[in-house]
Order: sequence, then C-alpha cells, then structure tokens
Amino acid sequence: MKYIVDVNGERITVDLDGVHATVDGVQFDVALTPIVGTPVRLVRVNEQVHRVLAQRDGARGSWVLDVDGERMQADALDERTRALRDLSVASRGATGPAPLIAPMPGLIVRVHAVAGEVVSAGQGLVVIEAMKMENELRATVAGVVISVRAVPGTAVEKGAILVELGPLPDSV
Repeated sequence: MKYIVDVNGERITVDLDGVHATVDGVQFDVALTPIVGTPVRLVRVNEQVHRVLAQRDGARGSWVLDVDGERMQADALDERTRALRDLSVASRGATGPAPLIAPMPGLIVRVHAVAGEVVSAGQGLVVIEAMKMENELRATVAGVVISVRAVPGTAVEKGAILVELGPLPDSV
C-alpha cells in the first residue's frame, strides 16, 4: 500500500508490501515487532533496529513518534486520503503559518524563538519537558515569529499557544 508521509514538514512517499518499504524510490527490507505489554515497537530497516513509540495526535493519520529517543511529528495517509486532504486545504486558501501549540501538558525548558526572527520549516522553537522527556517543538512551515508566549520554567497545558508565527515577508 502506498502512503504519503509528512515528517517534520518534509513529504516522502512510502510503499509497503509486507516485507519491503520503498521510500522515495529506494527499497529497504523491513520488519515490525511489538514489545508485548508496551506501546513500543522494534522496527528493523535492513540490518538496523530502531525503537519506536507512536501515539495518535488528533486528526486521522497524525502521529507523534519517538524514534530512538528523537521526537517527531508525522502525518501518514494513503494516496487517496492525502489527495482529498490536500484539495481541501488548497480550497481554503492561504492562511499563513499556524501557531506553535503545546501538544501535551509540560514544563517549558528552553525557548529558541525570538520575536521578529525568520524561522524555517523544521527549526526548533521551544523545548518542553513532559513525562521526564524533553521534546523539541519545531516550526512546521517557514515564517516570522510574531510573539513568544512560552517562558522557561513555566508549566503549560495541552493546546496552549507557545509561539505565534506570521507569513514571510515578500522580500525574504
């Protein structure tokens, strides 16, 4: 089955046939093994084994992944669903970058964003600690930081706006 996957703002195509994954045209031998009694899965890609924890994150196909201790956001949809979602987004028109929102309750550890700064897609903006893990929250698209609401040392609830982003100026 073919999937269109957005990982931290980068779009890739993944075709799975049960024992192989073809990622943007490159084929890998793969296997998925659950660790009984835990939400952790071991994913073998060729000869490398990775520890993966996947948690649903709201909308269909949206996931928060912890891969070998590195947290990332991924949207994985089959071709048809991705095409329908892309058409739906395109018909709404451009609305500019979305604010950076706390995906879970936690403690703000570090803030890398500064008002007026131009940021790129995937750039780390805020580090939040939740469940004894530090998670770097990244910009999903390029934009300009309008305001920073996150303050190191403060607790935030899920859904709190941490950084407001605006569109890039035409000259950038």
